[in-house]
Amino acid sequence: MKKTFQTLLAAGLVLAMGGCSAGSTASEEKEDVIHVTVVKQLDHASLDEIANAITDELDAAAKEKGIKIEYGEVQSGQNDASNLKTIFDGAVADKTDVIIPIATLAAQTAVTSTMNTDIPVVYAAVSDPEAADLTGLKNVTGTSDALDTDKIMDMMLAQNKDLKKVGLLYSKSETNSEKAIAEAKKYLDEKGISYEEKTGNTNDEVLAAVSSLIADKADAVFTPTDNVVMASEITVAQELTKAGIPHYAGADSFVTSGALATCGVNYKELGKKTADLAIEAAQKGTDDLDDFYTMDGGIITVNTETAEALGVDPDIYKDFGELNKVTTQKD
Repeated sequence: MKKTFQTLLAAGLVLAMGGCSAGSTASEEKEDVIHVTVVKQLDHASLDEIANAITDELDAAAKEKGIKIEYGEVQSGQNDASNLKTIFDGAVADKTDVIIPIATLAAQTAVTSTMNTDIPVVYAAVSDPEAADLTGLKNVTGTSDALDTDKIMDMMLAQNKDLKKVGLLYSKSETNSEKAIAEAKKYLDEKGISYEEKTGNTNDEVLAAVSSLIADKADAVFTPTDNVVMASEITVAQELTKAGIPHYAGADSFVTSGALATCGVNYKELGKKTADLAIEAAQKGTDDLDDFYTMDGGIITVNTETAEALGVDPDIYKDFGELNKVTTQKD
């Protein structure tokens, strides 16, 4: 059961001073400071959007409540578990007050690094916290971007009632993708629609999988909130759109990179919620917080440029939820 989240900021609370940036003065060290470590699993638009929303909210909360929050540079593990472990071990050694890992592998690695400490881990954008073994743990909470996979499949059928074959594009290394892919298969089996699975763990493998789906004449392609595919999404979307194949995905950042549509969470709101949880965890601990908080996924995001290229009217999705029309980000 989700709890109403309130941030309580108590004046005079003295927090650990580990992780101070170089050049801190003695007067700064006497202040109440919350030291936050923010780490992305890897670099791509979805995780960048979340990280920016987190740091923006940390800045806003500090200004509003008159407290000092230091988070330094947002770091990236480059999708490598050993890199992530090194970063988190360093944060633990520096006695950071709270760690915010973004995405599943980052969250799992942060939990390992903090296992024998009281440092809270407040993760962001884990699609299935239970499957990732992130529930029932001391000092661990976070936000989930769990998908409504059936609704995305319904959107596909609304756009193409003669749907015969769906491509499932994802990475087997992504725990985030497992549940949504299983849900998609179940849905398609019940509808009597065939599907073709193609996977990749590198950019080259993902693009080879896309070429295979195009050659197999898929009518549409579905990708969950898969970080590996997202890293290649600009090219993935271009190739699929050029072939006349709609790409449905698990997050709005896929759509701003060129995918056709999603029914997913707003990552700016997810980042804001994660930051608020992190501040509360740093000051009060996680005892009164839930294992995780699932964000509302009822926002329909459609790329109007992709829709035009595919001959799709974005308004066909307006009955599925709040309709958000975007264009492809050029940078």
